[in-house]
Amino acid sequence: MATAAPIFVFQIVSVIDLILLVFALIVQGVALVHAITQRGDAFPAIGTLPKGGWIAILAVCLVLTLLGFGALSIFGLIGIAAGLIYLLDVRVGLRDLHDGKGFW
Repeated sequence: MATAAPIFVFQIVSVIDLILLVFALIVQGVALVHAITQRGDAFPAIGTLPKGGWIAILAVCLVLTLLGFGALSIFGLIGIAAGLIYLLDVRVGLRDLHDGKGFW
């Protein structure tokens, strides 16, 4: 029975890599679309990077993740971190600045 494990271990690893890649692309894509659709003057009002800075960071990380570096590369991990920081911190600040109105 112990010899059966190495046969499918690579399939499990590839499925986990695919799940992480999809997660990374979704997080980075949603953060990038949200950053593009927001007003530029709202970013300095909440004390964060300007709109162009966030768009540049998120777009470069998304492109590098798509080019085949993958979600577990340094660029993929930085992209996931940047996307999550944007979604969990900056998006909330922007929403509070606009009185919580809107779909996002």
